Amino acid sequence: MYLLIPAAGSGKRMGGDRNKLLLSLLDQPILWWTLKAAIASDAIEWIGIICQPIDRPDFEGIVAALKAPKPVVFIQGGDTRQESVYNGLQRLPEGAQRVLIHDGARCLATAELFDRCASVLQGCAGLIAAVPVKDTIKVVEDFDKNGSDRPEVASTPDRSKLWAAQTPQGFEVATLKDAHSRGVREKWAVTDDAALFEKCGLSVRIVEGEETNLKVTTPQDLAIAEFILRQRHPQS
Repeated sequence: MYLLIPAAGSGKRMGGDRNKLLLSLLDQPILWWTLKAAIASDAIEWIGIICQPIDRPDFEGIVAALKAPKPVVFIQGGDTRQESVYNGLQRLPEGAQRVLIHDGARCLATAELFDRCASVLQGCAGLIAAVPVKDTIKVVEDFDKNGSDRPEVASTPDRSKLWAAQTPQGFEVATLKDAHSRGVREKWAVTDDAALFEKCGLSVRIVEGEETNLKVTTPQDLAIAEFILRQRHPQS
């Protein structure tokens, strides 16, 4: 199985001035933990890290420290996650039929989750790791992020039908390439690859994810990730 890791973002929401994947988490960069799980996966045989040139030297140092026993290559990132994944798909080895895509900031995913997604992907064209939503969700209209308006609840969707999307997400390579190409033509802007599949009328299967598989986006997420890792690695 081939794995692409989008890692070309910034640290704006983290309040930093560099790629958040280089921030320290239990004395290792965030990306170190993501790669550690991917390397430990029995199913993954090739890893592509999609990044910006400014971060590549640091990322190369992380890969060297991990002494990865499988190929790890670096791919030029785009201005958006969507563009970055598109670039990554073009750089997959010839003959690659299926690919997992996993956000570099989801540093708590386990090797077992990668293996489970890879196994299910053998029997479908697209899938996402996801977990059932526990909270009641409200749809809000007229919401001003600056707080100048008074948002009001428009509706309450049925929680039993709601799942929180995670990564890995997995797809048939040829089908995902076609979906990305159509997205470019139609000027679709999406936040994950499954959304492109959905816009193309393609089926996306759910694989039960992990409650701990959070995406580190804010300083609060970093603190939670540290707590989880200390539970897993008491000596750290």
